[in-house]
Amino acid sequence: MNKVILMGRLTRDPEVRYTQTNNTLVASFSLAVNRRFAKQGEERQADFINIVAWNKTGEFCSKYFKKGQQVGIIGRIQTRNWDDEQGQKHYVTEVVAEEAYFADSKREGELGASTEFENSFGTSIAQNAEFQVDSSDDDLPF
Repeated sequence: MNKVILMGRLTRDPEVRYTQTNNTLVASFSLAVNRRFAKQGEERQADFINIVAWNKTGEFCSKYFKKGQQVGIIGRIQTRNWDDEQGQKHYVTEVVAEEAYFADSKREGELGASTEFENSFGTSIAQNAEFQVDSSDDDLPF
């Protein structure tokens, strides 16, 4: 099964382009997704994940998503490769968005976003719930 659920902030506005063959809309953007844990004494790190949204999902993202906004994405991981003009091979791994949701509250002071994403996956995912790890355990890989 290839299923990805992400929540993060857009690092830039979605870029829209159309395919040459059948003029299909594709929106691409990047999400900054916080890692769940931080090493003691260090700042929490984020991963920057490339997202691609096609057709209606891409149209939705391009219309309503803006840099800095917190969003939820459900999709699948996809890898692809190509050769450039110099004959050098390039590889890319990205998430193909199948569903896209707002994750910010609508206005300052509201109790939070009541979105389909939150309703589907629970408030613990939407609120980035955390738990403590006993770092004295020698079996931890980090």
